[in-house]
Amino acid sequence: MAEGDITSKADITPDSASGSISEKIILGRITGVYGVKGWVKIFSHTDPMEAIVDFSPWYIRAEGRKQAQWTKVKLKTGKRHAKTVVAKLEHCNDRDQAMAYVGNEIAVELQQLEKQREEDTYYWRDLIGLRVTNQQGIELGTVKTLLETGANDVLVVVFEEEGETKERLIPWTMDIAIVAVDIEKGSIEVDWEIEWDADL
Repeated sequence: MAEGDITSKADITPDSASGSISEKIILGRITGVYGVKGWVKIFSHTDPMEAIVDFSPWYIRAEGRKQAQWTKVKLKTGKRHAKTVVAKLEHCNDRDQAMAYVGNEIAVELQQLEKQREEDTYYWRDLIGLRVTNQQGIELGTVKTLLETGANDVLVVVFEEEGETKERLIPWTMDIAIVAVDIEKGSIEVDWEIEWDADL
Protein backbone atom coordinates (compact mmCIF):
# COMPACT_ATOMS: atom_id res chain seq x y z
CA MET A 1 0.00 0.00 0.00
CA ALA A 2 1.00 3.61 -0.35
CA GLU A 3 2.99 4.94 2.58
CA GLY A 4 0.63 5.29 5.52
CA ASP A 5 -2.29 4.07 3.45
CA ILE A 6 -5.39 2.53 4.99
CA THR A 7 -7.51 1.53 2.06
CA SER A 8 -8.35 2.30 -1.52
CA LYS A 9 -12.11 1.79 -1.26
CA ALA A 10 -14.74 4.37 -0.39
CA ASP A 11 -18.51 4.50 -0.35
CA ILE A 12 -21.13 7.16 0.44
CA THR A 13 -24.30 5.73 1.91
CA PRO A 14 -26.70 6.27 4.83
CA ASP A 15 -26.04 4.18 7.92
CA SER A 16 -28.91 2.26 9.43
CA ALA A 17 -28.38 3.58 12.93
CA SER A 18 -28.86 7.28 12.21
CA GLY A 19 -30.05 7.53 8.62
CA SER A 20 -27.48 10.27 8.02
CA ILE A 21 -25.28 10.40 4.95
CA SER A 22 -21.62 9.81 5.74
CA GLU A 23 -18.70 8.56 3.75
CA LYS A 24 -17.62 5.05 4.63
CA ILE A 25 -14.16 3.66 3.97
CA ILE A 26 -13.98 -0.11 3.58
CA LEU A 27 -11.14 -1.56 5.65
CA GLY A 28 -11.71 -5.28 5.28
CA ARG A 29 -14.20 -8.11 5.60
CA ILE A 30 -15.18 -10.85 8.01
CA THR A 31 -14.05 -14.16 6.55
CA GLY A 32 -14.73 -16.77 9.21
CA VAL A 33 -15.07 -17.64 12.87
CA TYR A 34 -12.30 -18.21 15.40
CA GLY A 35 -12.90 -20.54 18.31
CA VAL A 36 -16.23 -20.99 20.08
CA LYS A 37 -16.51 -17.76 22.10
CA GLY A 38 -17.74 -15.41 19.38
CA TRP A 39 -14.49 -14.30 17.80
CA VAL A 40 -14.33 -13.68 14.03
CA LYS A 41 -11.49 -13.79 11.50
CA ILE A 42 -10.76 -10.62 9.54
CA PHE A 43 -9.18 -9.99 6.15
CA SER A 44 -7.76 -6.49 6.57
CA HIS A 45 -6.78 -3.91 3.95
CA THR A 46 -4.93 -1.83 6.53
CA ASP A 47 -1.16 -1.63 6.78
CA PRO A 48 -0.23 -3.09 9.17
CA MET A 49 -3.16 -5.49 9.02
CA GLU A 50 -3.88 -5.27 12.76
CA ALA A 51 -4.47 -1.51 12.49
CA ILE A 52 -8.09 -2.31 11.63
CA VAL A 53 -8.77 -3.06 15.32
CA ASP A 54 -7.70 0.47 16.28
CA PHE A 55 -11.08 1.68 15.02
CA SER A 56 -14.46 1.34 16.68
CA PRO A 57 -17.30 1.36 15.91
CA TRP A 58 -17.26 -0.62 12.69
CA TYR A 59 -20.00 -0.48 10.08
CA ILE A 60 -20.85 -3.77 8.39
CA ARG A 61 -23.00 -4.98 5.51
CA ALA A 62 -23.10 -8.03 3.25
CA GLU A 63 -20.22 -7.92 0.79
CA GLY A 64 -21.20 -6.69 -2.66
CA ARG A 65 -24.59 -5.30 -1.59
CA LYS A 66 -23.89 -1.65 -2.35
CA GLN A 67 -27.52 -0.61 -1.89
CA ALA A 68 -27.73 -2.13 1.57
CA GLN A 69 -27.49 0.04 4.65
CA TRP A 70 -24.57 -0.19 7.03
CA THR A 71 -25.11 -1.56 10.54
CA LYS A 72 -23.02 -0.14 13.37
CA VAL A 73 -21.24 -2.66 15.62
CA LYS A 74 -18.85 -2.05 18.50
CA LEU A 75 -15.49 -3.78 18.66
CA LYS A 76 -14.60 -5.13 22.10
CA THR A 77 -11.07 -6.24 21.28
CA GLY A 78 -8.92 -7.61 18.48
CA LYS A 79 -5.40 -8.71 17.67
CA ARG A 80 -3.14 -10.14 15.03
CA HIS A 81 -3.08 -13.93 15.03
CA ALA A 82 -0.50 -15.60 12.76
CA LYS A 83 -1.27 -14.39 9.22
CA THR A 84 -4.70 -12.98 9.98
CA VAL A 85 -6.55 -10.74 12.43
CA VAL A 86 -9.16 -11.92 14.92
CA ALA A 87 -11.71 -9.73 16.66
CA LYS A 88 -14.45 -9.89 19.29
CA LEU A 89 -17.59 -7.87 18.65
CA GLU A 90 -19.94 -6.65 21.35
CA HIS A 91 -22.89 -9.00 22.00
CA CYS A 92 -21.24 -11.78 19.99
CA ASN A 93 -20.62 -14.55 22.48
CA ASP A 94 -20.65 -17.89 20.68
CA ARG A 95 -19.79 -19.52 17.38
CA ASP A 96 -23.33 -19.37 16.00
CA GLN A 97 -23.58 -15.63 16.62
CA ALA A 98 -20.16 -15.14 15.02
CA MET A 99 -21.23 -17.10 11.93
CA ALA A 100 -23.94 -14.52 11.28
CA TYR A 101 -21.24 -11.91 10.64
CA VAL A 102 -19.24 -13.95 8.12
CA GLY A 103 -19.28 -12.44 4.63
CA ASN A 104 -19.76 -8.86 5.80
CA GLU A 105 -17.61 -5.95 4.69
CA ILE A 106 -16.11 -3.77 7.42
CA ALA A 107 -16.03 0.00 7.07
CA VAL A 108 -15.42 3.06 9.21
CA GLU A 109 -16.45 6.66 8.75
CA LEU A 110 -14.01 8.96 7.00
CA GLN A 111 -13.84 11.15 10.10
CA GLN A 112 -12.46 8.20 12.08
CA LEU A 113 -9.56 7.88 9.65
CA GLU A 114 -8.86 11.59 9.57
CA LYS A 115 -8.47 11.67 13.36
CA GLN A 116 -5.59 9.19 13.07
CA ARG A 117 -4.01 10.54 9.90
CA GLU A 118 -0.36 11.42 10.39
CA GLU A 119 1.47 14.21 8.59
CA ASP A 120 2.61 13.29 5.05
CA THR A 121 0.31 10.27 5.05
CA TYR A 122 -1.74 9.53 1.94
CA TYR A 123 -4.60 7.12 1.43
CA TRP A 124 -5.07 5.50 -1.95
CA ARG A 125 -8.31 7.45 -2.32
CA ASP A 126 -6.27 10.68 -2.08
CA LEU A 127 -4.04 9.73 -5.00
CA ILE A 128 -6.51 8.38 -7.55
CA GLY A 129 -7.20 11.00 -10.23
CA LEU A 130 -4.09 13.10 -9.57
CA ARG A 131 -2.05 14.34 -12.54
CA VAL A 132 1.48 12.98 -12.75
CA THR A 133 4.38 15.00 -14.19
CA ASN A 134 8.11 14.38 -14.16
CA GLN A 135 10.85 16.81 -13.16
CA GLN A 136 11.17 17.99 -16.75
CA GLY A 137 7.55 19.15 -16.67
CA ILE A 138 6.32 16.38 -19.00
CA GLU A 139 2.82 15.20 -18.10
CA LEU A 140 2.83 11.41 -17.75
CA GLY A 141 -0.87 10.83 -17.19
CA THR A 142 -3.40 10.41 -14.39
CA VAL A 143 -3.39 7.96 -11.48
CA LYS A 144 -5.98 5.26 -12.19
CA THR A 145 -5.29 3.01 -9.21
CA LEU A 146 -2.46 1.47 -7.19
CA LEU A 147 -1.09 -2.06 -7.04
CA GLU A 148 0.35 -3.92 -4.08
CA THR A 149 3.52 -5.75 -5.06
CA GLY A 150 4.96 -6.69 -1.68
CA ALA A 151 8.12 -4.57 -1.77
CA ASN A 152 6.27 -1.32 -2.47
CA ASP A 153 3.07 -0.07 -4.04
CA VAL A 154 2.93 0.95 -7.68
CA LEU A 155 1.02 3.82 -9.28
CA VAL A 156 -0.96 2.82 -12.37
CA VAL A 157 -0.86 5.96 -14.52
CA VAL A 158 -3.07 6.12 -17.61
CA PHE A 159 -2.39 8.28 -20.67
CA GLU A 160 -3.47 8.61 -24.29
CA GLU A 161 -1.09 7.77 -27.13
CA GLU A 162 -2.05 7.59 -30.80
CA GLY A 163 -5.72 7.32 -29.89
CA GLU A 164 -5.17 4.47 -27.41
CA THR A 165 -5.39 4.48 -23.63
CA LYS A 166 -2.18 3.07 -22.20
CA GLU A 167 -0.73 2.53 -18.74
CA ARG A 168 2.65 3.18 -17.20
CA LEU A 169 3.68 1.80 -13.82
CA ILE A 170 5.61 4.02 -11.42
CA PRO A 171 6.86 2.72 -8.04
CA TRP A 172 5.42 4.47 -4.99
CA THR A 173 8.78 5.09 -3.34
CA MET A 174 8.83 8.38 -1.47
CA ASP A 175 11.94 10.54 -2.01
CA ILE A 176 13.08 8.19 -4.79
CA ALA A 177 10.55 7.95 -7.62
CA ILE A 178 8.01 10.16 -5.84
CA VAL A 179 9.37 13.69 -5.48
CA ALA A 180 6.32 15.63 -4.27
CA VAL A 181 2.59 15.20 -3.73
CA ASP A 182 0.22 18.18 -3.72
CA ILE A 183 -3.32 17.04 -2.97
CA GLU A 184 -4.75 20.57 -3.19
CA LYS A 185 -3.30 21.14 -6.67
CA GLY A 186 -4.15 17.58 -7.70
CA SER A 187 -0.62 16.69 -8.77
CA ILE A 188 2.27 14.31 -8.18
CA GLU A 189 5.83 15.09 -9.28
CA VAL A 190 8.00 12.07 -10.04
CA ASP A 191 11.60 11.34 -10.92
CA TRP A 192 10.70 9.28 -13.97
CA GLU A 193 11.73 9.25 -17.61
CA ILE A 194 9.32 8.03 -20.29
CA GLU A 195 11.90 5.59 -21.62
CA TRP A 196 12.00 3.85 -18.23
CA ASP A 197 8.46 2.49 -18.67
CA ALA A 198 9.62 -0.77 -20.23
CA ASP A 199 12.15 -1.39 -17.43
CA LEU A 200 9.65 -1.79 -14.56
